[in-house]
Amino acid sequence: MTAASVVVEDRVAAGRDALNVRLSEEIEAHGRPGIDFVDQPTFAVIPVVVENARVSVDILSRLRPGAPDFARGFAGLAFRINDDFSRFESVYLRPLNGSLESPPPERVGRAVQYFAYPDWPFDRLREQRPNAGYEAAADIGLDTWHTLEVDVVDDKVDAWVDGKEVLHTGGLAGARPGRLGLFVDIGTDATFSRLRVAPHSDCC
Repeated sequence: MTAASVVVEDRVAAGRDALNVRLSEEIEAHGRPGIDFVDQPTFAVIPVVVENARVSVDILSRLRPGAPDFARGFAGLAFRINDDFSRFESVYLRPLNGSLESPPPERVGRAVQYFAYPDWPFDRLREQRPNAGYEAAADIGLDTWHTLEVDVVDDKVDAWVDGKEVLHTGGLAGARPGRLGLFVDIGTDATFSRLRVAPHSDCC
């Protein structure tokens, strides 16, 4: 496993083997938004190459001590990661925006996010494609296990949280093989367990 700007540690959580992933101390302390974090290549890379696949993982996310005010517990899956990490796609959770946390109304629809690095970070999608289905509400919260499932087929991306479909949209990076990653962002302490990967021809 390769760590890109993150620290990865084995952990036992709720009686299951798991991986804890968080940004490195250097980036947490001195990183620059939009350069070192916020929809950047910050993930633990899994040595599995897929193009079209269904991937699921259980995620428990917490805020780190000293997390910035805009931290939301960002954690999810990255996919189609190329060799130098200069292109990838991701679907991640913002548990603090989930309905279990009773967020303010303007954040209710921002609990799940798709983005495509480097061209389509969340803020550009929100500004230029606000009704294209790249963000969604979800019944999630901090300190709670949730299952994120992402199905990627050519230029289509679907996502479910705890079995409920939350995203059904088009990808923005083009279908191509790449590796998988466990994605985190600023202020997040995320635990991942039970990663499951099925090439699309085998699962659907």
